[in-house]
Amino acid sequence: MLFVHAKGSQIYTCQADADGKFSWTLKGPEAELRDRKDKVIGQHSAGPTWKLKDGSEVTGKAAAHVDSIPWLLVNVVTNAGKGQLANVTTIQRVHTHGGKPGNDACDESHKGAEAKSSYTADYYFFAPAK
Repeated sequence: MLFVHAKGSQIYTCQADADGKFSWTLKGPEAELRDRKDKVIGQHSAGPTWKLKDGSEVTGKAAAHVDSIPWLLVNVVTNAGKGQLANVTTIQRVHTHGGKPGNDACDESHKGAEAKSSYTADYYFFAPAK
């Protein structure tokens, strides 16, 4: 298991849904990933994708979430590289703070506007036992 602490932003775009109602829609995260010694070891970006400096990378798809306790379970869809993320199959996000869209106006006149919301979270990466 690998533990990282993420610090960065969740980026939202002002968009209309099928009914023409405007709202802030998550575009993706933009965060640094740090180890237990607070050293930057990678990046977290849209996909959602986690990429480490060792060359390994995973992209996932949300499997479950609980909004009342900001908790997210992600199943890995693709793995690349030979580093620490090479065999990861599941990612859990816990201790999430911030990252919700703000109260900025989102309507026709703000269509396509972006807003960043600061967040921090802890991620645990799980791989099957060898």
